[in-house]
Formats: sequence, C-alpha cells, structure tokens
Amino acid sequence: MRGFGTSGRLRHTRLQAVLAVAAMGAAVALPVVLVSVGGGVYDHEIASIQNAGYQIAVSSAGSHSITGAHADVARFGAVAGVTYVSPVLSIAVTAFNTTGAATAVLAEGVIPGEFEPTLGSTESGLFPSPLPLGDPTDRIHYANGTYSGPATYDVLVSSPFAQAYDVRTGDALALGLTANASSAVRYNVTGTFGVPPSIIGPIGAFAIVLPLSDLQVMTGYANGTGTIVPDAVDTIQIVVTGHVATDPSALESVRAQIQTLVPYYGVSSLGQEAAQLQAADSVLTGFDLALSSVGIAIGLLFLALVLFRRVESDRRAIGIRRAIGLPARSIAAGIVGDGLVLAAGGAAVGLFGGFLLVTFLAHFASSTVQEAAQLAVFDPRMLAELAAAVLALSVVASLAATRSALRLDLSEALR
Repeated sequence: MRGFGTSGRLRHTRLQAVLAVAAMGAAVALPVVLVSVGGGVYDHEIASIQNAGYQIAVSSAGSHSITGAHADVARFGAVAGVTYVSPVLSIAVTAFNTTGAATAVLAEGVIPGEFEPTLGSTESGLFPSPLPLGDPTDRIHYANGTYSGPATYDVLVSSPFAQAYDVRTGDALALGLTANASSAVRYNVTGTFGVPPSIIGPIGAFAIVLPLSDLQVMTGYANGTGTIVPDAVDTIQIVVTGHVATDPSALESVRAQIQTLVPYYGVSSLGQEAAQLQAADSVLTGFDLALSSVGIAIGLLFLALVLFRRVESDRRAIGIRRAIGLPARSIAAGIVGDGLVLAAGGAAVGLFGGFLLVTFLAHFASSTVQEAAQLAVFDPRMLAELAAAVLALSVVASLAATRSALRLDLSEALR
C-alpha cells in the first residue's frame, strides 16, 4: 500500500513515515545501549573475578576495620589448604614529589611476600617481581606489634603518577596525611607499576604501594598511642592450593574454617561473589528489558497509528481495489509490508544510533560513564534477535490498520 493524492498529502505521508521510523529507532536504541553496556560491565567484572590470584576474601562493614591483621596472617595460614594470606590497607594520603607539589594518591599497604601471589594473570605483569619493598614478611618493622623495628621506607608508584610528575626510581617521595610538607615522611621510590583498566578509572590512577606497617604507622592504624584501630586493614585476600581452588566443596570448607576464626567479619569465596554478581545482573537485565519493552511498545503504537492514518487517507483507493475484486490478502499484505518497511528502517536507525550513543559516551561523558561505555559489548546475535523481534511485532501492530481496511464500507469509500 502506498500513499495516493496531492503533493501535500504525499508530504504529510512522508512526514508520518519519518516520525514512525524515528519513534521505532528511539525505541530500539534504548535496549541497544542498556544491554550492550550492562553486559560489557558484567563480563568485565566476571573476568576480573576469574583472573584474580586469590580465592577467598575477608572484609568488614566499615573502612579500615579489620583488626590484628599481622596475627591473622599466621592464624589463617595455619588452615589446611591456605598458602598465602595478604592483608591490604587502602587509604588516601598526600604525596610531595621532587618539586614539592602536593598530590592526593591512593596508598595501599601490603605485606610484599604475601601480596605478590594474590596478583592475577592480568595484574602480575604490571608489578616488578619480587616487589622491591624491603622485608617481604613485614615483621621486622612490625616487631611483634610494637612497630619499633627499623622501617625500610620503600614505595612503589603507579606509572601514571610517575609520568605526570616525572618521578623515577631512586627519587625521594615525601608522604603524609595532610598538605603540610613539614609533617611528611621521606620514602625512596624503588620501582613503578602499571594500572589495569577498572571501573574506578582515574580514581586509582595515582596510586602507591608500600609496606603495610609503614602505612599503618603513618595513618594511625598501628598499635600504640593515638591508634584509631589497632593493626587495621580493609581486606584480607587468601590464596589456596590448586586442588582446593578447583574443588567447590573443598573451597567452601576452607572458607567456613576461616569464618569460624573471624565470626564477626564477612568471609566470601570468589565463587560466591560470581554467583551474587550473576544474580544482580539477572535483576538488572530484567529491569532493562522491562524498560525497553515500554519504549518498544510506544514505538509500535505510533507505528500502528501511522498505518491506521494511511488507511484512512487512502480509503478511496482501497475501496476501488476491493470493488474490482482484489483479494483481501493482497490488501493486507500491502499494509503489513508498509509496516515492515517502517519497522526495518526504525530498527536500522536504532541499532546504528545506539552504537553512536555508546561511542559518544565512551569519549565525552563523565569519567565513570566513559569507563562503563568503553566496556560495552555489541553482541551480533543479540542485535539480530532484537531487530527480528521488532519486525515480528510490527506485523502485530499492522493488524489494527488491516482490520480497518478490510471492514471499509464500499459505498462510503467510493463516494
């Protein structure tokens, strides 16, 4: 079925077609953006879990609230199947480079010998091996909880920070809690490390790694006078032996034993985290589909109205076709064909528009949105299924217009 009549009517018909294609395009672009970005972020997080070098994590509700970290290394290490126990304290500090400029950096305090085995396949190549941070056990400075042993004052800096402030191995770097350089402590830069892609993006780009006991003393999370939380860390990452890591029941047994040792902390395995992430992704996908279905329903309603208006404007031509004996299926096929053409145009516009929108967000949005958009995955199968679903639904949307065309009163239509 095609529009008939004056040039004004033809222009109006073309405008209706353009609006129908635009409406369908907007409806299709929404699920393209939501599913591609959401799926990309989910795949990235799952890959991060699968590539992690540790299998069990101990955490607490508050920041820096796991106490007795050095003692926990010995306690957890005594559990059968555990090979490495790596406490990590993460806290923002101020770094003063060689020019005296003050810069906020994310500091991570680690036990060098325990931290290195927890680096996954992606991160292990970004750090020097062995970590040049002095005592690999961090027990010399810790000194049985007195923190009275000699400190190495070694620090690793991230490559973005090193490049931005021209910091090289062998340089001095003063670290403190405030912008007052006089209270800062001088550290020796013993190496640099790379920063893997992450959702946190630039937040973690300026980072340093130093011995755990050094960072605890600097920030007030050691033992002794002025202590905020004694021997505190944020998380403890645990590496198990190979056969335990690949046996879910054995891994759960180790996790349960550690949970018994620290009943007031959260102890989770990466398998549990993956399951929780999958459940969250299922909920989010359901929400995305529900939101997308509303948009597509509105687009299809607009398409049905356009087809119905075409039938109304072409009622005389349709009446003539019926009067000369043209089969009803031929008239219906013309209306359905128009709907398919408009829907196909809308699907093409939506797929391309969704891709352009994600590309735009990946380059010009805020840092967090950019990072998420850059992880987007455009699954050809999913896109093809979306386009096929829109075409199939356009046939349903054409039924109202088809029914109206076939129920026209010939005497009224031929006047």
